[in-house]
Amino acid sequence: MHSLPFLLLALPLSTAIPSPSKHLKLNSNGIPPFSALPLNPPAPYLSAWGLYGPTDELGTLNRLSPAIVAAASKSEVKTGVRVSLNWAMNGQGNESFINRGNFGHKIYPVGPYYDEVWDYNSQVSSHWDSLRHFPYIAERKFYNGVTDGDVLGEGNSTRNGIQVWSEKGIVGRGVLVDFHSWRLEQLEKKNPEERFKKFDPFKGETSGMSLEDVQAVLKWQGTKVRFGDILIVRSGWTVAFNSKTREEILALQRTGTIGASGLEQSLPMMKFLWDNFAAVAGDMPGVEASPTRSNFTMHEVLLAGWGCPMGELFDLEALAAEAKRQKRWSFLLTSEVINLPGALASPINALAIF
Repeated sequence: MHSLPFLLLALPLSTAIPSPSKHLKLNSNGIPPFSALPLNPPAPYLSAWGLYGPTDELGTLNRLSPAIVAAASKSEVKTGVRVSLNWAMNGQGNESFINRGNFGHKIYPVGPYYDEVWDYNSQVSSHWDSLRHFPYIAERKFYNGVTDGDVLGEGNSTRNGIQVWSEKGIVGRGVLVDFHSWRLEQLEKKNPEERFKKFDPFKGETSGMSLEDVQAVLKWQGTKVRFGDILIVRSGWTVAFNSKTREEILALQRTGTIGASGLEQSLPMMKFLWDNFAAVAGDMPGVEASPTRSNFTMHEVLLAGWGCPMGELFDLEALAAEAKRQKRWSFLLTSEVINLPGALASPINALAIF
């Protein structure tokens, strides 16, 4: 996420998180209702700590059971067409637009052959945020109570590191919400809504996608959501970025108030995400619209509260084109993260298979 840096405080190691009450009512999908959050008061806002046990590091990826993945493979793989969702590692150019430093790639000779060195911040291209990337800001606690001390490696802790996800990958039914194409179609209508005209992928205050928008796009596509799906939103951010000159990008950076399109941070949206998805991603620097108009951030609740992977800067252009060609916006998503103990993020290494 392209948020402002926050001061890291020296806190004690995490304490044990109790499991939810045995009397907690779970629905047919094995989760409590959204109204039951937080599960362990006074745990942080909307958190689901302890749902899968006090030491769980998978969060909502627990929803991707073998049965869910097998059903996704059976229903979605029809043509065998494969589409990459990976933006170029240096897609932002030599200097990151979102203030994450320069991308470095050095090739050098080693006798008769060549080696290379990559030097980059894991946030600069298509990536998943791990559960130790973003905490509840006020409480300074990550998913299941992990602390700053854990993240900084006290006691050799790697809790909530992305290596846990590498054991089985992120595999399931992906659902593309092609908001960008839908919005452009709305603009072609007579007297389109003013908000569609004002939508600017670099201004989150005018470019939040509401739950009503998401549901309208799903209806327009004829796409139905299933429990355990992986939501992927095309806002048009990378289209807008690629259309700008380097001078225009630098001018935006100089304003010091870089915003971005994304999902509206509202309770109806949070309930929709909780009720349905195993992971959430998009083509923007942060899944949520930034700056937020809410008193919380989606990064806090999804990553630190639910243990829900957040994917950012996905390249969705070829995916949108193939979905339109096949008239089908769901597919099997396969993504294998790196096995680096304690890592805060990973390239997505993702394919959509139709």
